[in-house]
Amino acid sequence: MFDVAPTELLLVVVVALVVIGPKDLPKAMRFVGKWVGKARGMARHFRAGLDTMMREAELEELEKQWREQNDAIMREFPRIDDVAAGTPPILPSEAPAEPSGSEEAEAAKPETHDVPPPGGPLP
Repeated sequence: MFDVAPTELLLVVVVALVVIGPKDLPKAMRFVGKWVGKARGMARHFRAGLDTMMREAELEELEKQWREQNDAIMREFPRIDDVAAGTPPILPSEAPAEPSGSEEAEAAKPETHDVPPPGGPLP
């Protein structure tokens, strides 16, 4: 941020020695040191606050994604309690039927978890 070359720093020390004097220079350096320390502490506190805000925003985004995925799963696979209460399940769209008789077609067919209608026969 502040790029100070060694020659510039030496020039500042010489000017401070001439203006302040050798007697009061240690007091002035202590005073400047305290203020620099306070400024660094405030900057560290500010940066920590920003980091905390960033982490909270990331957590909120992850929670939002989790809720969306959870809702999609709950729509695809409804609870049995909801089906028993008369709420019709929202089933995934059915894929077109493949020709039967092929063992490979049967093995490639995804397993379904269809819930029978209330009061209906079990499969």
